[in-house]
Amino acid sequence: MILKIIVDADACPKTVLQICIKVAHYYALSVWTVASFNHNIVSDHHVIVGNSSQEADIRVMNLAQGGDVAVTQDWGLAAMLLGKGVQCLNPSGREFDPSTIEFLLEEREAKAKFRRSGGRTKGPKKRIPDNHRQFEACLLDILKKRFVTN
Repeated sequence: MILKIIVDADACPKTVLQICIKVAHYYALSVWTVASFNHNIVSDHHVIVGNSSQEADIRVMNLAQGGDVAVTQDWGLAAMLLGKGVQCLNPSGREFDPSTIEFLLEEREAKAKFRRSGGRTKGPKKRIPDNHRQFEACLLDILKKRFVTN
């Protein structure tokens, strides 16, 4: 059974957070948000952390339990959460898969090495309304599977 939805809210679009709250309400789940004090997040279960590097990620890891669902853009955090039995998806509606996360981490390291040597890589694409629909569909799919099988 899913215990809660945890949102790494430092870089999460507000629309994605609203979708999480709406869907969680339907399934009678709680939504926990974690963000530094630099962000103004409205949530029933909001955890404020300092703005030190990785502080929000550490708190998310401490909150997470097997069976939870987490929303994060951070591939490294997703890899650690997957190891705890947490299902992860990004704000664009892409579910992180344990069988491909290692490839994503290797890709991230290769791009970082390229940038350190003076290269330039593309940033994320601008969000479009279809991203919100895709996120909601992915989150609903995860929850439907969980509630049907349990």
